[in-house]
Amino acid sequence: MTLTLADLCDDAALLSFETQLHLAEVIGDRRWDVDLAAGRFVFGGGTGEHTEDLVCARVHLLGSAAPGPRSWLWSWATSQGWSDDVTDLARWLRGFGQQQGVRELVEPEVGFADVPGADDPLVAGAVLMDAAKAAAGRWAGYSGPVGGGTRAAFLLEHPSFVLPAPEGVRVVRVLSEGLMAAPLLTDHRRAVAAYAAARPLASRWAPDGTEVELSLPGAVVTVRFDELGRVGGIASTLG
Repeated sequence: MTLTLADLCDDAALLSFETQLHLAEVIGDRRWDVDLAAGRFVFGGGTGEHTEDLVCARVHLLGSAAPGPRSWLWSWATSQGWSDDVTDLARWLRGFGQQQGVRELVEPEVGFADVPGADDPLVAGAVLMDAAKAAAGRWAGYSGPVGGGTRAAFLLEHPSFVLPAPEGVRVVRVLSEGLMAAPLLTDHRRAVAAYAAARPLASRWAPDGTEVELSLPGAVVTVRFDELGRVGGIASTLG
């Protein structure tokens, strides 16, 4: 069975959204700085509760999206000579794409026209970063401007970026907002099922697939789907 770019983005949609919420809370107003030659990515220069530097344990440069050529370029396809430590995950994704038939992970350069819904560097990078997250199972991502409208996309590792245990109110927010925020989403049922499996949440689906009940300590959340398979309603019992 092969995968598509849309499949990977569906699988990533909700867990990616929740992780980015958590990441924003952790880094606060810190600025970012990266030294790819040294493999070092730092959030620093913050204020208030976020004054100490936060040095990532690993930084993985996925690639960059540029407005001029209107394309995404994978890090392994450039001639910059970066260390294997920062490009090894992107190369692994290329092998994954070859095995699974996801050509967007294999081709060195991907035009915006070949990425559904991507009409600028920010959206193109977000789509391909979500696909990378789902394939690699690494969820903390960061997209930053690097000049001339180009944006670079990274996956980052740090103990504080790991999600805490799921909590009812947060799960409801993720389900309510995450599907709307996803840069590419085609299958709401797949997205909800992937999120439930990843957190993990006990799930009980209706035989006809019209709703799923998600259970976690202190909460039960019911997601209903309309006749087109889209999320049509969310109900919760908390506490």
